[in-house]
Amino acid sequence: MSERPRNPIRTLAGRVRRPSPSTPAGRTSPQPTAPSTRQDRRPGASMVDSAIYVDGRRTASPVTLAETFRGLRELTESVGWIGLYRPTQDELAALAAEFDLHELAVEDAIVAHQRPKIERYGDTLFVVLRAARYVDASEEVEFGEVHLFVGPDFVITVRHSEAPDLSAVRRRLESDPELLARGPEAVLYAILDRVVDGYGPVVRGLRNDIDEIETEVFRGDPAVSRRIYELSREVIEFERAVRPLATVIASLSAGFEKYGTDEELRRYLRDVEDHLTEVREQVDGFRHLLRDILTVNATLVAQQQNEEMKTLTEASMDQNEEVKKISAWAAILFAPTLIGTVYGMNFDAMPELHWRFGYLYAIGMMGLVSIGLYGIFKGRRWI
Repeated sequence: MSERPRNPIRTLAGRVRRPSPSTPAGRTSPQPTAPSTRQDRRPGASMVDSAIYVDGRRTASPVTLAETFRGLRELTESVGWIGLYRPTQDELAALAAEFDLHELAVEDAIVAHQRPKIERYGDTLFVVLRAARYVDASEEVEFGEVHLFVGPDFVITVRHSEAPDLSAVRRRLESDPELLARGPEAVLYAILDRVVDGYGPVVRGLRNDIDEIETEVFRGDPAVSRRIYELSREVIEFERAVRPLATVIASLSAGFEKYGTDEELRRYLRDVEDHLTEVREQVDGFRHLLRDILTVNATLVAQQQNEEMKTLTEASMDQNEEVKKISAWAAILFAPTLIGTVYGMNFDAMPELHWRFGYLYAIGMMGLVSIGLYGIFKGRRWI
């Protein structure tokens, strides 16, 4: 039976996928195999999974890059999806040579730590996404990074962290052959959807942290300022992962008409965009809310400090009053003591020593001095 002619397939990347040469006589196409049951990551291997799909169904599960290259050349109308985890430079060089990947995109995939972006290099789209997940144990947000090369008949995913879990995306697509049959763009959509859906738990975790911080602020917890600062940094980092993704989706949407994107994929991407917009609005609200909480906390701290200063001032004033009273009475008692001390000296040649009224004179002087000092201190309200 002669082979059914194929029609070119236009893709989001802006290329027309041409028919490959027909299978030589006497060669039979490999029979479909059951989906791989391998785990998402094999110890000591950078290629975590590789599959070749025909009409949305897995027909081969190569275990090396060489087998994947050979399978894509032999199978007609096939799409290859190669998943890598922290690949070596040699592995990416082999992929670049086979799929004609641009050296700048390959360099970005090796170095990592890129911001979310989308770039077009000839027939290939290069997309960088940043995933996020909320860790309940430490109440922190962990960020991951995935790079995608999307070509006419292949998808290469390069991860530099455990998140996102692309094995779940692969299982989902393999369970829906109709969607996977729409080509490499369906894989790109599914990964975008997975990344954006992963933002949901992060938003809920951050909202819960903010609620706890509000309680701590009004409870007067002294350590809340540090927690506000740390959470603000996490929100800013999360915003850096979310905000540029809107540009990626907008760039894909802008090419819908030009590249004749499948209508169903358009709807999927619009749904992802709606979810992303919701996340962006919530993150923006978090940033403003944390700023207001920090302002309120500073006001409450200032009020508390003012109350403490008022209390200290009142205590100091009371202490001063006591010191005044003690000083006044000490001065009053000092005058007669001084006079008594002078006349208590055992000298013969002293004025009034043998005077008949000397004793009364001394007592009177003590009384007058004491009464005078009492009047002075009373007038100044020291006693």
